[in-house]
Amino acid sequence: MSVPKESIVPVISVGLAAGLLSGIFGVGGGILIVPGLVFFAKMNKRLAHGTSLAAVLPISASSLITYWTHDNVDWSVALFLAIGAVSGAILGTKLLKTARHDVLSIGFTGILLLSAVRLYWSTSGTGRDDLTLLLAVVLVAIGVATGILAGLLGVGGGIIMIPAMMLVLGLPNVIAKGTSLAVIIPTAIAGTWRNRTSANVDLRAAVIVGLGGIVSAVAGGLISAGLPNSVANALFATLLTVVAIHLIVQESRRRWSNARSQ
Repeated sequence: MSVPKESIVPVISVGLAAGLLSGIFGVGGGILIVPGLVFFAKMNKRLAHGTSLAAVLPISASSLITYWTHDNVDWSVALFLAIGAVSGAILGTKLLKTARHDVLSIGFTGILLLSAVRLYWSTSGTGRDDLTLLLAVVLVAIGVATGILAGLLGVGGGIIMIPAMMLVLGLPNVIAKGTSLAVIIPTAIAGTWRNRTSANVDLRAAVIVGLGGIVSAVAGGLISAGLPNSVANALFATLLTVVAIHLIVQESRRRWSNARSQ
């Protein structure tokens, strides 16, 4: 399946918006790409998710370069998070048929809302302690949870990792975002490879969206680097709230659909 000619400009616009979101918030941008591909390119949701993951690669890479040039990436933290996230993504695919989707969705929504409330009143991060074995294990565990939840609930990894790095490790907002982008790239590569082998990705559409988002991702990264920490925290807390509301609506629709089919 390819993007219809009349949909190319709207799909590029989706990429631009996703790139800006990625740059400012340190997330992949899938929260915009998936519905954009479903609406404009008429993709089914599963193909849209696979295509979104591929499109995230150039967008996240562009954002990462901007954060990296401003020395806003903690590579040691990123390494252990990535180890856990890739493992969690693999585990998540195995749990897909057995996990209680409703319980996970409700529990995760609660965590998002609590994190949002905490971030609204959060001050500047003071930085993490030295990387010990215990801290490395905690990071891998956070990464595993990220990979599992991202796969089961369709949420971006940055939505989980960034508040965890800020609230658990004490990393400043901008460094947590840059580190999140560093983790998103290997997990997106692994996910795209998996989707490619199962014919669950439209590479042409992914390239169109990805190229559309490169420039805006750099611009978003520059905007983020200049934001006061209190403003950045409040904006990210608002994003968490929006994602939580989206999950509530999604779960309500799923339950309503199941009730009608019975």
